[in-house]
Amino acid sequence: MDHIIETVEVTKTYMSGGRPLEVLKGINLKVEPGEFMAIMGPSGSGKSTLLNMIGALDRPTSGKVYINGTDLSHLNDNQIADVRNTEIGFIFQFFNLIPRMDAQRNIELPMAIKGISRGQRKKRALNLLELVGLGDRADHKPSQLSGGEQQRVAIARSLANEPNILLADELPGNLDSKTGEEIMILLRQLNEEEGKTFILITHDPQVAQNTDRLVSFKDGIIEGEKNFKDMI
Repeated sequence: MDHIIETVEVTKTYMSGGRPLEVLKGINLKVEPGEFMAIMGPSGSGKSTLLNMIGALDRPTSGKVYINGTDLSHLNDNQIADVRNTEIGFIFQFFNLIPRMDAQRNIELPMAIKGISRGQRKKRALNLLELVGLGDRADHKPSQLSGGEQQRVAIARSLANEPNILLADELPGNLDSKTGEEIMILLRQLNEEEGKTFILITHDPQVAQNTDRLVSFKDGIIEGEKNFKDMI
C-alpha cells in the first residue's frame, strides 16, 4: 500500500440522549507520504472525530483505518498505544504541556514512555528545541513561555519519537496572527526538509490555503477537495 494513511468507509456513531448520532458517514480518504493537508468544516461536521480515528485515539464503529499499510482494527490496545507513541505525533491547540516540567523535560516525556535512555532523551530534546528556535529556553517552564513559545515546545514534543505523521487540531487557532504565521512556516519547513506528513484541522481559510490539499467536511461526509498545488 503506497498511502501512509487510508480510511475505508469509516463510520462513527455515538449515543446521544438515548438516540444514535452518526458523526462519520462512510469516509474514504487517502493521504500520500509527505503531504501537507488541511481538513476544514463547521463545528460538529466530524473533522476532529476523523482525526481521532487516524490518530488511533478512538476506533470507528465500522470501516477500516490503515497507517503505513497496517489495519488498526487488527491491533490490540498495547499495539495501538505503540502506534500512537512511535508513528504519530500530536500537536494540540492548547499545548497540553505539563506545568511543573521545563521545556526539555516536556519534550523528553514521549521518549521516556518509549524507553529511550536519559542521555539520548536529553540530547534529542535539546536538538529539537534548537530546531524550533528555542535553544535558550530548555529550562523554562510553560508559565515562563509565551503562547507561541509553548506551541513550539509542543511541536518539538510531537517530533520526539521521530514520527512520520503529524496531526494538529485547530492549529494555530489560539495564537495571534503573526505568531500563527510563524508556526505555519515552521510546520512547512518540517514538511519540506524532513518529509513529515501533516494533517491540520482548521476553521481558518488562510491556514487551509497555505497547505497543499484541502478536504472540506460537512455533516459527517467529505463535501469536496481542493488541490492547491495544481493551482500554482
